[in-house]
Amino acid sequence: MRKLFGLVFVTCFVSNLCFAQVKIRDAQTINDLHQQMKNGQLTSVALVQFYLDRINKIDKNNATLNAVSQLNQHALQQAKSLDEQFIKRGFVGPLHGIPVLLKDNIDTLDNMANTAGSHALANNFPENNAFFVTQLIKAGAIILGKTNLSEWANFRSTSSSSGWSGLHGQTLNPYDLSTSPCGSSSGSGVAIAANLATVAVGTETDGSVTCPSAINGIVGIKPTLGTVSRSGIIPIAHSQDTAGPMARTVTDAVILLSAMVAEDPQDPEANSSVIDYLSHLKTDGLSGKRIGVVRNLMGYHKKLDAQFEQAIETIKAQGAIIVDNTNFENMEKWGEAEFTVLLYEFKNDLNKYLANTAKGLPKSLTDIINHNQQNKSLAMPYFDQEIMIMANEKGPLTDKDYLEALTSSKKMTQENGIDLLLKTHNLDLLIAPTTGPAWKIDHINGDHYLGAASSAAAISGYPHITVPMGFVHHLPVGISFIGGKLQEGKLIEAAFSYEQATQHRKPPSFIPK
Repeated sequence: MRKLFGLVFVTCFVSNLCFAQVKIRDAQTINDLHQQMKNGQLTSVALVQFYLDRINKIDKNNATLNAVSQLNQHALQQAKSLDEQFIKRGFVGPLHGIPVLLKDNIDTLDNMANTAGSHALANNFPENNAFFVTQLIKAGAIILGKTNLSEWANFRSTSSSSGWSGLHGQTLNPYDLSTSPCGSSSGSGVAIAANLATVAVGTETDGSVTCPSAINGIVGIKPTLGTVSRSGIIPIAHSQDTAGPMARTVTDAVILLSAMVAEDPQDPEANSSVIDYLSHLKTDGLSGKRIGVVRNLMGYHKKLDAQFEQAIETIKAQGAIIVDNTNFENMEKWGEAEFTVLLYEFKNDLNKYLANTAKGLPKSLTDIINHNQQNKSLAMPYFDQEIMIMANEKGPLTDKDYLEALTSSKKMTQENGIDLLLKTHNLDLLIAPTTGPAWKIDHINGDHYLGAASSAAAISGYPHITVPMGFVHHLPVGISFIGGKLQEGKLIEAAFSYEQATQHRKPPSFIPK
């Protein structure tokens, strides 16, 4: 078997024919690709080249999705090295030779800038990989490139357009090029939906992994706060920020999450708990689970609700016990407290990140605001920076207003929120529609959100998984599985079981504008 692999390996370096012959189907998983490598049918070089060609064809031409903002010029060289290592010693780890895309607010090397989509950070070339990126590389991953995002992770203006950044422009939804990809991990969601890489990483403060995953018909996992290191990520708020995997299947998302998780001594809120995520990929994972339906996280779109009712019936058929109307009593109150926390922490956390950037780059939020104002036609052609200005007016994290808002928001979503519902109704987890179908891109009025299920898990720091639930017309929608702190295992069991029973995901159709 290795000899056969070696023959393919040599062919791939003496001829480009193998690149043309390789076709990676949308449905192929990491395990499928690794099996092909073992069988001598695929090399990492051929896999990387396939995605580079597809990015050029689909992302930069034809559909012009504008999901991938930068490419790793060393990716093929790194793939060749991994192919050589495989011949000598086998796989180096669970992501051996697998191309991964990173959201463009994550530090990585290979001469790729970390920009947050802003002209102000166009030349921000980090000296080190983010901590979790180092873990991915140790697992054998190839960082294929960076993905576009909602500029500053959608924390610049109240009328912003998801998937738009001043530096890279507007990312488009592959299911309908006139509609929003959601955000702020827009490029990561679109790239995986369009099969421009095997898996990708997004980041979330509130909905930025789960919304673009649902709207682009893929799986997204927002893990428990602190399980994935925040070191080397341009921040919004340390009390809610986390990176999370985005993939076409639950299995791939879980493999990626497993490789990302490691305790980082530089992350003050790192969680040292060890969870064997892969052991929870069970086809009978819904059987016997008590699942609460959060009715007051729905009701904003009739056709979305109809899909959700079908999902409930499927979940029942898989042996789960449905407990209806397990609703949050104080959800109207937590938004104001959350926003106060985000404003304070954005100023504090961003200033810390910028203080360690290279000479000549902005060193504070004040510098960013001034840069945008001085370059208004370039940086702010559609919307302003009122959120940044509001944040910059906040004081230190010792302020009474901040401390009260932080305590209040956590209590409403933890003790009196998710924890209370789980305990009162003796539940394993909660479900709700993730968000509505994609809306039309509108640079004048901004996003047209109807509703979402993300805030309780985001504010509390608890885990949240979204899985394809079907379609509203031609647009994908997702179902959310939400649990208590470090309860990813239960969520993975339920999400995987639901996915295997339904297989709702379909590749995008690239409907033109």
